[in-house]
Amino acid sequence: MLFPQGRSTAAPQLGAMFDTKMEARNKSEQTLAALAVSEPAQIPALFAEIRARFDSEVLSAEDESSWKRFRDAWLGRKSGVLALITDNWLKPATPQLKRAVGQELNQIRAHVESTIEERRKSVEAGAAESAGARDRVDLSLPGVLRPLGSHHLIRQVLQQIEDIFVSIGFSVVEGPEIETPYYNFEALNIPEFHPVRDDMDTFYLQLPKGAPQPLLLRTHTSPMQIRTMEKRQPPVRVIVPGKVYRRDNPDATHSFIFHQVEGLAVDSDITFCDFTGTIEYFVQQFFGPGVKTRFRPSYFPFTEPSVEFDVSCIFCGGSGSAANGGACSKCKGSGWIELFGAGMVDPAVYGFVKYDPKKVSGFAFGMGIDRLAMLKYGIDDIQVFFQNDVRFLRQFP
Repeated sequence: MLFPQGRSTAAPQLGAMFDTKMEARNKSEQTLAALAVSEPAQIPALFAEIRARFDSEVLSAEDESSWKRFRDAWLGRKSGVLALITDNWLKPATPQLKRAVGQELNQIRAHVESTIEERRKSVEAGAAESAGARDRVDLSLPGVLRPLGSHHLIRQVLQQIEDIFVSIGFSVVEGPEIETPYYNFEALNIPEFHPVRDDMDTFYLQLPKGAPQPLLLRTHTSPMQIRTMEKRQPPVRVIVPGKVYRRDNPDATHSFIFHQVEGLAVDSDITFCDFTGTIEYFVQQFFGPGVKTRFRPSYFPFTEPSVEFDVSCIFCGGSGSAANGGACSKCKGSGWIELFGAGMVDPAVYGFVKYDPKKVSGFAFGMGIDRLAMLKYGIDDIQVFFQNDVRFLRQFP
């Protein structure tokens, strides 16, 4: 028969193999008399044919299910090949043939059982290897890149400030954001009817009737300076970072919540020179050694004398001129930027903490962390710190 070009001829070959197998199986279903076997010398050749058939078929058991079918086909108690040989060859055999059939049957049974067991182990090992290959992590593939979080820019700047002050002997203390008017104002030399409280009054809490005293959200972190001096005797050197709240209308430079760090140093021989040296060291460590500093007289109720601390504009280098020849928009052409307020601690404050103002002296300062971050990183709007815009936060990993 002719086949078109490229057509497979596997089907006739499979058919011939199937016929051979069926012929061999048919022999095990027939008696020796039907197969015309009457001499013991004919028995080995008959079993050799069965063994050859088994050896050729055992490789077809490639997985667990096909192995079970193959095992049952040969070792099944009722219809297995060896059971058929026992029923059709051994039992009805003449005494002359029974000895030879029994010997050959025992040999082929041992061969079939051992080979099927070895095949089981091979199939299981192959299955385990395949499962391992499916579950194995391919280390040559690129890994899954998962975004990593980072500190918020405010936290980063706060850490820089803390590191600088800790390096020169200051410690970090924190306190409650809900305060009493006493610690927030009165103990800082700001009595109830002082005019400065008109500007600093902030958010008061609605308390149930009968509350012993009003409570408010602190307007600065200075209350912790009082609390610290109440608990410690000089020397005291602390900085107090944290969130503060004031009733400011939100815009590019104001927010009703912002971050502040205040510092306090009190000892028996602290002078204004110690104060200027400490502040200048901090500024040059934070902005770089190229910045210049200056003081301007000012007023704060809890310091005397009080000053405003300025630094040379870090955007125009203190020249007051922008790159295009016009006035610098950051310092308004002055070459200076106001940074924070500070001063020597007013002796009246020591009376609230039972320090002797004749024996101790000290300085205090307060700076906005948000403002420092805006100046150092060129940020124009304080509101971006609170908007949680990932595009902004990713710029400061």
